[in-house]
Amino acid sequence: MNVVETIHRAIAVNNTRFAFELLPPLKGDGTEGIFKAVNNVIDFNPAYVNITYHREGLKQTLRPDGRAEWHTVRRRPGTVGIAAAIQSKFGIDAVPHLICGNLSQYDIEDALIDMDFLGLHNVLALRGDCSQNEKIFIPHPQGHAHAAELVRQIAAMNRGEFVDGEVDICHHSKFSIGVAGYPEMHMDAVDEEADLLYLKEKIDAGADYVVTQMFFDNAKFFRFVDRCRRIGITVPIIPGLKPLVNAAQLETLPAVFSISVPESLKREITKCGGDKQKAKTVGLEWTIAQARELKAAGVPVIHFYTMSKTENIAVIAKEVF
Repeated sequence: MNVVETIHRAIAVNNTRFAFELLPPLKGDGTEGIFKAVNNVIDFNPAYVNITYHREGLKQTLRPDGRAEWHTVRRRPGTVGIAAAIQSKFGIDAVPHLICGNLSQYDIEDALIDMDFLGLHNVLALRGDCSQNEKIFIPHPQGHAHAAELVRQIAAMNRGEFVDGEVDICHHSKFSIGVAGYPEMHMDAVDEEADLLYLKEKIDAGADYVVTQMFFDNAKFFRFVDRCRRIGITVPIIPGLKPLVNAAQLETLPAVFSISVPESLKREITKCGGDKQKAKTVGLEWTIAQARELKAAGVPVIHFYTMSKTENIAVIAKEVF
């Protein structure tokens, strides 16, 4: 079963499921850590697991003559491989992320073919972040500048259309395609209307469902869904949540992800002072309350951002699911 079927089944029986997101292991690490992260929550019957894809970075080394030399490196390779390993070991659908950054259409096609061979029939299509040395996103010369173009390529491959043209007799992939939505607007968007119209372009290109950026105020999510429905976006919209675990995140999360934190949550976290355990408890209780309200509203799946730390998600799952 692919993810869009899982989502629609949850809708049909009015049963909210949960999903979670993991980072691939750091280069040089094995599978032990990420398998442990899955084990922490597998008994709570997660619907599926997402595996992120990470851009290349820059590393400086010194040549024997003393001159600096720069190399491109990826600290977390292996998105497709670890997704296949998790799906095989745990029998849970895995959703590799696929991005536009630094990939040609041919690279993307090859990755999709590998995924199909490995039985990975789900993908989250993203533009991806800027490279470490970019101030604005610069696409690969033979790649895509926007996620909508990536969605079109995946949808075309499902129809048997490849970069170099249609193949007369071929095996057709059956990828379910997820895309990102932003209740508080993407950081590069001109305004809310333009951001929403771009999301509709991704749906019209062939996306099956939307998973949102994290938010800490459910009212923002409900408003976002209402605005989507009013412009004709009818696909399922999956809310994304992340439990705050320390006071530092009150500053870092809004800065990095262009989101807001409610003043009441800020006050409660700040009251904890330097007590990390109290701050973590406040963050968990807030997310549990969010999840309960979203479940009561009938969302089919709640997506949790974990940074591969799933112990907190196990606590939430035990209380909510």
